Formats: sequence, structure tokens, C-alpha cells
Amino acid sequence: MVKIYIDGKKYLVNSSNNLLQTCLTLGLNIPYFCWHPKLGSIGACRQCAVTKYQNDKDTQGRIVMSCMTPVEDQSIFTINDETSQIFRKNIIELLMLNHPHDCPICDEGGNCHLQDMTVMSKHVSRRYRFRKKIYKNQYLGFFISHHMNRCISCYRCVRYYKDYAGGKDFDVYGANSNLYFGRSKDGELESEYSGNLIEVCPTGVFTDKNYSENYSRKWDMQHSPSICAHCSIGCNIIVGARYNEIRRIENRYHENINNYFLCDLGRFGYNYSNSLNRPKKCYLRKNNVLQESCLDITLRKVVKIIQKSSLILGIGSSRASVETNFSLKKLVGKDNFSTGMIDIDQKCSSLILNILKNSSIHIPSLQEVEEYDAILVLGEDVTQTASRLALSIRQAIQKKTKNSLKKNNLNEWDAFAVNNIQENKKKFLFTTNIDDTKLDDIADFSYKANVQDQFYFGYCLYKNLKKKFSYADNLTKDLREKSLYIVKKLLNAKKILIISGSHSRNISLIKVAYNIAYVLKNLNLEVGLILLSPTSNSMGLSIINGISLSNIFQKIKKHKSATLIVVENDLFCSYPSVYITKFLKKFKNIIVLDHQFTQMKKFANIFLPSANFFESSGTVINYELRAQRFFQAYDVNFYDRNISIMPSWKFLNLIMSQLFNENFEKKNLDDCLSDCISYIPFLKKIKDASPNSLFRIFGQKISRLSHRFSGKTSLRADINVHEIPPKNDKDTMFSFSMEDNTVYNKRSSCIPFIWSPNWNSSNGWHKYQKEVSGSLLAGNPGKILLSKRNKEDIDYFKFHPKHFVQKKGLIIVPYYLLFGSEELSQYSDVVKKKMSNPVLKINKLDAKRLNLSNRKKVFFTYLGEIYKFFLIYSQNLSVGQIAIPVGQNKTSIFLLGKEIQDLKEL
Repeated sequence: MVKIYIDGKKYLVNSSNNLLQTCLTLGLNIPYFCWHPKLGSIGACRQCAVTKYQNDKDTQGRIVMSCMTPVEDQSIFTINDETSQIFRKNIIELLMLNHPHDCPICDEGGNCHLQDMTVMSKHVSRRYRFRKKIYKNQYLGFFISHHMNRCISCYRCVRYYKDYAGGKDFDVYGANSNLYFGRSKDGELESEYSGNLIEVCPTGVFTDKNYSENYSRKWDMQHSPSICAHCSIGCNIIVGARYNEIRRIENRYHENINNYFLCDLGRFGYNYSNSLNRPKKCYLRKNNVLQESCLDITLRKVVKIIQKSSLILGIGSSRASVETNFSLKKLVGKDNFSTGMIDIDQKCSSLILNILKNSSIHIPSLQEVEEYDAILVLGEDVTQTASRLALSIRQAIQKKTKNSLKKNNLNEWDAFAVNNIQENKKKFLFTTNIDDTKLDDIADFSYKANVQDQFYFGYCLYKNLKKKFSYADNLTKDLREKSLYIVKKLLNAKKILIISGSHSRNISLIKVAYNIAYVLKNLNLEVGLILLSPTSNSMGLSIINGISLSNIFQKIKKHKSATLIVVENDLFCSYPSVYITKFLKKFKNIIVLDHQFTQMKKFANIFLPSANFFESSGTVINYELRAQRFFQAYDVNFYDRNISIMPSWKFLNLIMSQLFNENFEKKNLDDCLSDCISYIPFLKKIKDASPNSLFRIFGQKISRLSHRFSGKTSLRADINVHEIPPKNDKDTMFSFSMEDNTVYNKRSSCIPFIWSPNWNSSNGWHKYQKEVSGSLLAGNPGKILLSKRNKEDIDYFKFHPKHFVQKKGLIIVPYYLLFGSEELSQYSDVVKKKMSNPVLKINKLDAKRLNLSNRKKVFFTYLGEIYKFFLIYSQNLSVGQIAIPVGQNKTSIFLLGKEIQDLKEL
């Protein structure tokens, strides 16, 4: 810590930060453009100018750029002197020379860093009267619009996309004052993190294309804090809604998880909520047709069915909240509750949970991942299955070590200088997968093989670590040399991270990943372990516990009047239709709760319209066992009081209240969580994931609406000229009103939207942080259920390693895509366009043997169903295997590992 003086006041500050970051942490406003807390400083825009004095006798001082100025002891600065203000005003005028007068029609209007900085610099009039530069805009894909005329050449976009995220198809072209930021030609951006350009850009060069089609100003949207529902990472997001539609998803800062960036699936995968073909009313089957019904009649019918049934079975879902799965288990009983997972998924998730609960090996957060210097990934295509983690892996490999910075006398924020230094000690990444992955470009070694051989390779690593290079394995000479090379690098690393998971659907890979981490820990090395699961709440569902789908199939055999309740689970995603159809026909009654009309609709006697993540509040648990709360964004009944949409846990509790004569009206989310904790003590910390419904700031709830919200009285004018009172949210500390607290929402860890005086855009996160890029003022949201790890570890897993045995037919293996591989994104119309041509991958040797041509349509059959794909050759896929995109083209998880004989061209 050093002592500095700013405008005559003394401050004790961190010497490792630059002056701009220091001032922002202190709450002092300095305009800037090119600097970003994760990208560092390059001094390109010249907007953050301040005056620095040599000593207390210096009366003139000199202009310096605060983003490029280190903080030194006894330094004297002024940021509000006339010289600095005039300099900044002139710079912003120069930057605005060619900027168009399109704020009224720009998507970033009111949420624009350029607007904020222009006002802060007091530039109010234009003197430039000549013709402005005009650029051609590019087509950048389904999600991002390009408006190059708004560019101020701050270089943020190319520094983020190319240098930080590792993108290869975006750059800056031209020279001097004639610069163009984009692709070499029109085309969809290839990076899985391209959507962050929207928030990284301080102007409106890159905008959300889908948001533009259903546009609302920031202050006219309802906002809520939420959690991304698409993978097991649990990134924090801000949901913006208008007219009961999701309009935009923005990044919600979390120090330990997503920080300032999201993957594209988390940002653009929300359109399933806006689908016109969504259930909004209750349905009863009459004369073999589902017909609309009112809520009361439908619930009475459900209660009568349950009372008359000889057996009630319930199938939960890993895409449903903890509260929903627990409520279903409580309704049907622990012996009759299924997790909704197939056997292999159930075993993988249970194994991961066992390791997390009974091991002392550290489970790092995403930000901790960036500090590791050797990373081993076994069997996971992380960029597609847990994309935000892959971005952290890139930072771990790219980031310069503190020793290198100290040796070269450099600060971490000095971006150009840091990028140019050479390190003696390199960081290492090793991966195994069935085919190419997006991390191969930064990997030192990528082993492409079938899953069994990947496991055996990992087994050899484990044995050589344990036996100190003396294990006599059966690898080829080249692979043996590689395995010994990896073992040597792991042993010489300071911090080692092992990553695996259940996406390969192979238990042995998870076990060998644990064994490697365990042996490294026993060697007194600092090691971390991350085990990924398929969905947002796989760990929460595993904690609640239940039987697998195949086990529940057996329970129906002896009952003729059984009832099945399926909650937020399309069983056809797990098994082929011939299996599920045969199973469902055994039930007298089937009750389905879901927010999409899945294939289960055809078999439902009763269909209840449940709320999705944006329409309800609840809890999910991520890969770290971190419980996090998501919150309802809008009142689903605001425009139509006859809509019956309700959170699934509320439907289930209403049913139980009528069955057991309880008063459900008095129960809220807090009561449901208390009930859950009483049954499952392991979840006792889940209540600490966020403040409860009684939390207030100066006696007020936190508003979901900005104090500038306009047109409130006319929102329902076409329905009724009388304004109705806002819904009272009994489940959370948020209100559906603009009259409650908006200014002091930073006193809560759950922030619905970013706004602070002078800072309207997403660049204002420093106003909510204890220090720039530090924790939030009210602490980071969420709660890790295991605050203390076990002192003793579970023992090594034992194996009987086998090599892959070639069969006569072709074995189906999975590959994953960011969009379309998980269930929810498939209901989005935009995503359907992206995944319109599903691709099957095959080794060229197998293709020649079967006379299959590259890029031709092919098909195969399994259990009477026909599966059609476009075929492409793969250089690295093992002979005897075909890789299909999981989730697309009605390909159920059950197909994985199956053998087919009839792959042919159409």
C-alpha cells in the first residue's frame, strides 16, 4: 500500500494498480474507453487524461494518461483541474467527429458507455461540418449486428476477441485514421464468446441482433438477477424483459465465476422462453384430445387421479430447480421418485457427488482456474460442454506468471508490454478427446482416441505418477514418450488442474481423473479437480437422490392403475421413442408439467404449464456444489389473468395441500427451502445462497424496474384503462414496481440491473465492487454447500483397463456443439436455424469401406427409427466409430455406445 494525493485529499491505495483503476475503486469518476479491467491498458484513446505534479511545489504539472500511470508513493494528481477537463473534452470531440447522430435509433442508447463519457467530459456541441466517413457493415451471423460507422477505434474489440478469447476470424484492418474492425469477409463469427463484443464495445458497433428485433430501452425493461440454465458452470446473468418477453441477457458480474464475460449460449440461448408455441393454460384430455381447462378444475382432477391410483411414480429433471425436484419427491415418496437420468448419467453424477463430498482435493472456481500452470483435460470437449470454463483455461495458459512480471519490472495491467515478454517457464495444457477440440490450438499435446483408449492413457499417467515412471504400460512407443513427458510436466508444475466429467458417459474416465489428482496431492503438490456434469442442476438432483429411469420402468409391471408425474423432462431425449412409448402406455394416467410442448404432450392426460427459469424463482447447484438463486423476471399474469403458468414446485405444493388439507397460500419459496432442509440436512446452507423474502433496504423491497421506467400507466391500456396494482412477490425480496428501492440495490448481492449516477452502461460494475474486479459490496452471491472439505480422502479407485475392441459394425460416440446439444436451446427458433443440418462424423477409412462420400446425406436405423445426417470426414476419429451430435435430430442419449450395421447414403 502507498500514500497518494488526489485533488488535495490523501489516499492509501494498492500500488499494483494503475491510477485509473485506483480512482475508480475510490469512487472518483474519470472517463475512459480503451481500458478494460480484464484487458488491461494500452493508452490508445487518450480519454483518461489527468494532471500529475512532480512535488508539492510544482504548480503547473503535466498531462498523463491515468490508465498508463503506475501508482507511486507520495504521488500528487488532480483529475478535476481545468487543464485536464479541457484536454478530455477536446479528445471526446475528436473521437466524435465521424460518429453518426443516431443515438435515438441506436440499440445502445441509454446503455452506452460513449454517451456516459461524453456527458462526463462535458462535450455538448458539434463544430465539425464536413462529410463523415462511411463504412460498410458486415454480416456477422445469427446473433450480432455490425455498425462500423459508430466505431471510435478504441481497439477493445480486437484485443478481447483475438488476444483474450483466442478468436482467429476477427481483426483490425487499415492504418492511421482509416481503420476497420471486423472479419476479412462476411460470415458468422466462429468464437463461442463473440457475444461479449456487445458489452466490451463502448459504443454501438456490435449489437444483439435478436434484441434489435424486439427492442426496448434499458430503463423500460424489467430486470432480475438469474443463473444461466444451460450447463453446470452456473454463470450469473441479468435478464431484461418487456411485455412479458425476454428481450436481452447481459453478464452479471461474479468475482469467482463468470466475472465480466459469458459464452454465447448463455447470452443468446433464451429464445425458448419467447416461443409462441408454449403452454400457457392447463389441459385435460377429452375424447383423446387435449383441451384447455381452468386451474381449479384441473387441480381437482389431478387430486382425484392421485387418490384413486394404486401407484404414483414421479420423474424429475436436472433442468428443474432443487425446490421442484424436492417437492415431487415429497409428493410421490422417496421409493417412487426418479431423477429422470438414464443409468450411466445417474452413475456418473452419483460418483461425482461422492468425490466432491468425500475428498479434500480443492474444487477451483473459474477465476482460480486462471492461476494454474499445468492443466490435464480427460475426455471433455470443454469449449462446447462448459464453454465459460474453456475461456478461463485459455487465460491460464496465456497469462504471464508473476515472477516474469517482477523480473521484467512490469505491471500486470500494462497489456502491450506484458504480451511482448518471453517466459522461461511455460504453462502446459494436455487434452484427450475423440476428435478435434477448440483448445487444441493452445494444447501442448492432444490425444485423439476412443473413450476406452483415452481411459487407458489416463490410467498409464496415474500408474507412472504412483510408481515414479516405472509402470510397464502397453502404449505405443510414441504415446509412451508422450505419457512420460506429461507426467514429468505435472510433477514439475506449481499448480495442477485435472478436468474430466460425464459427457463421455464413461465412469472410468472420472475415476482415473480422481486417481491422478489424488496421487499428485499425496506427493504434496497443489492440485485442483473439476468434474463436469451435463446440466445446470445435475448436482442438486443428485443430492436429492432417486432411482434411475430404467429402475422406474421396472416398478410399473405389477400395477394396472398407476399414475406417472413427469416434471420438466422430455423422456424422448433419453430413450428412443419405441422404448418410451411402450413404457408410457402402461400408465392409466400421465400428468406432465413443463414450459414447452415436448413429445410428452402426445401421452399426457393432464398438462400443467410450468414456469421456466425466467418466470420463476428457485435454486440450482453447480459443479462446485455452489447453491445459487435465480429470480422471476416478470409477472406472467400481468396481461392475461387467465394464464395458468406457475413454478412447478408451486403446482406440486398446491396438489399436496389439497391432498393433505394444508394451507398452501401461506407458503412461499423460503418455506419450501426450510422443508427441503428438514428432509435433506446436507442442504442446510442453501438458504444462504441469497437474502430471503424479508430482506429490505431502508424498509423497501428491491425494484425490478428503473426509476426512469416510462409508460407504466399505459402498459395494459388496451385491456383496461384502470391501472392494476403490481403483483406482490411473496417469494423474494424483489418487487414488480418502480416505486421501491432502485438506487441502493448495490447493498444486496443479487443485483437486478446496473445503474449509478453517470454510469448507465455495463461498464459501471466498479460502482458495485469493493475494488475494481474485486468482490461485490454486499459479497458474492451463492453459497458453497461444502465450506470445509474432508481431511481424509476416499481411496484410489481400482480398474481393469481394456483397450478398445473393434466390432463388425460402427459404434456411436457423442460430440457436442455449443448450441443444440443441450435441451433448452433446441426450442429456440434462432438456434433451430443454426442446427438445421446435423452432421455425422466418420473416419475416412470407414467411409471408403462403406462407399460413403464426403458431405453427402446418410442415414442409419436403430430400433425401427431412421436417423438422417450430413456426413463429413474426420481425420482423428477412431476407426470403427461414428460421432453424432447429442440432442440434435432426435438423437437420444441411449444411442451412445450402441452398434449399427446399416449406415448408408440416402
